[in-house]
Amino acid sequence: MKGVADAPDAPDAPDTKKTQKTREKQKTRETREAEGARSSWWGAAFAAPHSIGLAIFTVVPILASLAVSFMNWPLIGERSWHGLGNYTQLFSDPVFRTVILNTAGFVVLYVPLNLVISLGLAAWLTPRIRHRQIFRVLFFIPTVTPIVANVVVWRMLYQPDGLIDATLRSTVGAQAPNFLADEKWAMFAIVAMSVWQGFGYNMLIFSAALDAVPENLIEAAQLDGAGPWQTFWRIKFPAISPSVFFATMMTLITSFQVFAQPFLLTKGGPGTSTETLVQYIYTTGFQNQQLGLASAGAWVLFVIILGITAVQFLGQKRWVHYG
Repeated sequence: MKGVADAPDAPDAPDTKKTQKTREKQKTRETREAEGARSSWWGAAFAAPHSIGLAIFTVVPILASLAVSFMNWPLIGERSWHGLGNYTQLFSDPVFRTVILNTAGFVVLYVPLNLVISLGLAAWLTPRIRHRQIFRVLFFIPTVTPIVANVVVWRMLYQPDGLIDATLRSTVGAQAPNFLADEKWAMFAIVAMSVWQGFGYNMLIFSAALDAVPENLIEAAQLDGAGPWQTFWRIKFPAISPSVFFATMMTLITSFQVFAQPFLLTKGGPGTSTETLVQYIYTTGFQNQQLGLASAGAWVLFVIILGITAVQFLGQKRWVHYG
């Protein structure tokens, strides 16, 4: 009788198992959520030093410089609200217009030369070239050499009775121009030194990208009768176009920010023929002690770079191939 009385309780067993499974799933979910919360806290804790440093030394100075650009802010003395006066003064200053043209001229000369030379050397440094690693190192050395050392070497090349002048005298009997003191040659001299110093970085990027191009694509193109020139432009270049886009963007940005080469080689001279926008900002802020005007110049540079970067990103859809 006891077994018969207990029989109706038997169907509750599956419900009990389902309840236990539901509770176990809920506990597992709660455990995972707790572990995720702990991981998030740990991630925030590890990222906090960098985030705090970024806020203090980057974000706050950027916002402060924007505020300073609307003020008359001498390095020493009383500060006052100036509104758009600094920007008006900048664009009415003939020197400012000159340095913008100088910077644009440097960009127009430097960026194509840098990209063409670095891409050409990367295409030449195929795995078939013996000791190509040595060539890579040699081409990259100027990039990591201190800029002051490079300037010393190039001054010795450019100066009267220097290596270039002596070579021309001994070979063709002609005298080389005074490159750094001649307005016609000074910017070209700066561009030549800058290209020599900067092409190694892009060369490594392009070389690595070319090494990653699948061999089967190249072999298929060759079987279809494509020559080296067609293989490069129809197969290799589209494959490395993301790397070319990245190198172009970075080279454009850094070329607009050029400062050390003209400052160390010519001090912006002769006259203002090689003075760039960053050098103008430096001179205005730290030599003329007009921080408001210098901040306005910095924001003009920021807007120029931002605009060109936006145009590049909009245009990349036409020639950059991902995947």
